[in-house]
Amino acid sequence: MLYMLINVTRSGLSAEDYAELGRRANHFYANVPAGIRLLGDWSANDHSRTFALIETDHPALLTAVEQPFRDYVDIEIVPVTAVSNWRGI
Repeated sequence: MLYMLINVTRSGLSAEDYAELGRRANHFYANVPAGIRLLGDWSANDHSRTFALIETDHPALLTAVEQPFRDYVDIEIVPVTAVSNWRGI
């Protein structure tokens, strides 16, 4: 199943917070949990939000994706379907 993760960076973060957020992101990308496929990752031009398209057959694994970032971002997880699949409905 596909999921869009929408991450909104919290206001008021310090330079140290942003540095830690960057370290956590680098660690995540280097160690994507087994059972998770990161299909794409985008940032809003103003860097206020990021969007990640993730595929997994085990939705409980999404907790492992969001956990390291909870101190710095608010995360919305939305199950999604490719628009091209709508024609078959």
